[in-house]
Amino acid sequence: MQANCRPNTLRVLGIGLAIAVSPLVTQAEPTTARDSKGLGVQVIPASDPRFRYEGRIDFANPGAPVLIWEGSRVSLDFDGARAAVRFEAGKDPNFFNAEVDGVTTVVMVHPGVAEKIELPPAGRMGRHHLVLFKRNEASAGCVGFAGVEIGPGAHAWAPPPPAYKLRMEFLGDSISVGACNEDGVADQWENRATHNNALSYTALTAAAFAADYRCTAVSGMGIAIGFADVKAGQAWNRLYPRADAPLADLHSWQPDVLLINLGENDHGFPQSHGLPFPAGFADGYVALVKAIRATYPHAHLVLLRGGMFGGAKSEPLRLAWTAAVTALEAGDKDISHFVFTHWSSTHPRVSDDRAMADELVGWLKGQPFMPPPR
Repeated sequence: MQANCRPNTLRVLGIGLAIAVSPLVTQAEPTTARDSKGLGVQVIPASDPRFRYEGRIDFANPGAPVLIWEGSRVSLDFDGARAAVRFEAGKDPNFFNAEVDGVTTVVMVHPGVAEKIELPPAGRMGRHHLVLFKRNEASAGCVGFAGVEIGPGAHAWAPPPPAYKLRMEFLGDSISVGACNEDGVADQWENRATHNNALSYTALTAAAFAADYRCTAVSGMGIAIGFADVKAGQAWNRLYPRADAPLADLHSWQPDVLLINLGENDHGFPQSHGLPFPAGFADGYVALVKAIRATYPHAHLVLLRGGMFGGAKSEPLRLAWTAAVTALEAGDKDISHFVFTHWSSTHPRVSDDRAMADELVGWLKGQPFMPPPR
C-alpha cells in the first residue's frame, strides 16, 4: 500500500453538532480574516511557535506541516468562545479527535479543497486547551495542518509542557494501529472513521504511564511478508510509511521504551494464499531489532506477540518468534518479551484493546525499567 500523504479537507462527523465549513487560503504569517458570517477572526498559522507538535511530522513546509502517523498531535491554548481548525487540500480522508477542555469532537478531513471547520463553542469562559489527535494510520492518509482561527479579541498561548514520565513508542501492524476497533461485527476498511488509534491498546498503555506516545504501525505489515507493500524493516525509520520515503530524524526524539508487536501478517498472508510460513521470519526479526538497537542504544525494547489468531495460535509463528526472542535476549540485557493472553478472531475492538492494555500495563508495572503508573 502506497500512502498518498497530501493535505485534505475537513468536516465534523455526524454526532449531533452543528458545523460551518468554508474555503480558506493558507496564511504565511499571523493575520486577520473574515468568517462565513463576515465577522473578524484571527488566524494563527501553523508556523506559529505557540503550537506544540508531537509525532513524526514532516516540517518541510512550516506553513503546512504534514501530520503523518497515527497518534500525532497538535495543541494550542486560547481564550474566547470560538475556534476553527484549518487544513490544506489533498487527496485522502483523515480523521482526528479535536479535544477542547476534555470534550472531544470527531472531525473528518475530506479530499478536494482547502477548508476550515468551526469547533463547538467552548463550554466555559477563560483559557481553553485544544488538542488535535490523528486517529487514522499513516498508510490511510496524511494531511497538511494550516493553523487555527480564534475570535478577534481572543488570545493564544503555547500550552504548558505536558507532565510526561517517559517516552514510549510502539512498532506494529493493524493491531497496534487500532484498525477496525470501533467497527461492529465485521471488520471494514472502506471508511477509516471507525479506526481509532486513541483507543488502541498502544495509546491506552502509554496513557497509563503518562508517556509521550508515538505509534509507528502499518496495517498488513510483516517482517518477511504481509498484506502491505512495505515491510517493517523498510518502514520503521522512515518519515512516511514507504520504503522510498526520506529517513526520519530519529535523534531529536528517542523512546525510553519501544514495544514491537509484529508477526500476525507473516502468518496471515501466506495462510490466506496457501503458502508456508516464511522461512526468513526469525532472521528478519533479529535484523530489525538489532537495527533498532543501533539507533536507540539506551531504550529498553519489549518484544510482544499476540492480539489476534496468528499471534495466539499459530505454531510456526510461535516457534520462529521464540527462537528470535531467545537469541536477542541472550545478547542484550535491555530486551524483554511479553505474550498477550487475550486475543480476538476479528481485529481487536475497543473492549479487546482495553483488555490487552490491562494485561500489558499489569506486566509493565512490575518491570524495573518502568516508572510507576499515574
